Amino acid sequence: MPGKGKHRRPRTNPITRGFVAAGTGGAAIAIPLIGATGAHAAEQTAAPSVAPERAVSAAHTAAVAQTAQQAATAKTVKTYSVTAGDYLAKIAETQKVSGGWQKLYADNREAVGDNPSLIHPGLKLTIGAKAKASSEGKAEATPKKAAPKKTAPAKPAPAEPAPQADTTANEPAAQSADSGYTAPVDGAAVTTPYRAAGGSWASGYHTGVDFAAASGTTVKSVGPGTVVSAGWAGSYGNEVVIKHDDGQYSQYGHLSSLSVSAGQRVAGGDQIGLSGSTGNSTGPHLHFEIRTGPSYGSDVDPLAYLREHGVSI
Repeated sequence: MPGKGKHRRPRTNPITRGFVAAGTGGAAIAIPLIGATGAHAAEQTAAPSVAPERAVSAAHTAAVAQTAQQAATAKTVKTYSVTAGDYLAKIAETQKVSGGWQKLYADNREAVGDNPSLIHPGLKLTIGAKAKASSEGKAEATPKKAAPKKTAPAKPAPAEPAPQADTTANEPAAQSADSGYTAPVDGAAVTTPYRAAGGSWASGYHTGVDFAAASGTTVKSVGPGTVVSAGWAGSYGNEVVIKHDDGQYSQYGHLSSLSVSAGQRVAGGDQIGLSGSTGNSTGPHLHFEIRTGPSYGSDVDPLAYLREHGVSI
């Protein structure tokens, strides 16, 4: 029976309300999700463009640094031409060489030769970097030799002194016919004796003897042996080194010409060259050494050696 005087409130469909809520919530949630996804995609798109820019910048910086370094090196490396009165310590000091004359010598060893005290005017030295320096008029390359004994000279001097008559050792050289040994030049007097002291030599003394000999004088092997080297030797000029049968070595420096070559067998008295004034020399003479090895720094008394082999000198 229908009620009278009552107003019935219509019910809302729960399903419809649920969809509305869901729909409203879905819209609210969808909006931030879509925004976040878009932002993330934007970051992924922008990131690759940053890396190439950084790489290009780093490469440019490295190229600029390398160019600057090369320019700085070019400014510090130069060539110095030796003049009269120069010696390695003096050059190293005036040119402000880091490491002193030892560094300067090491960088220019091929041009200077085994004796750092013997440099001559016109020799080209590289200052500031290790390089092959060359000497004007250099004839042949010298075979590599063992490094000389380290010494501590006060100051290496520029040149071997010109021969000066030595009143204590001026007997003419003579040959011993029976021993197979002879003096390196005939009838010559010793002008600078062995171990003459002075600042003219890096070792502090003369490592050989100098014989007076005009240019073109025949120079002979003092005994039987085999030629170890024959050629240009820096400050020694044209040089011959012979290993003798007793194991000792003889050296002949400043020659004007050579008559033998490496590996050649010679006898005592055989001509090996002509005297001269090549290399770091102030006048014609023969520089003669006896050594226990083929290189500078192993010298012994050359006159005593010859006398032991029967040579009157």
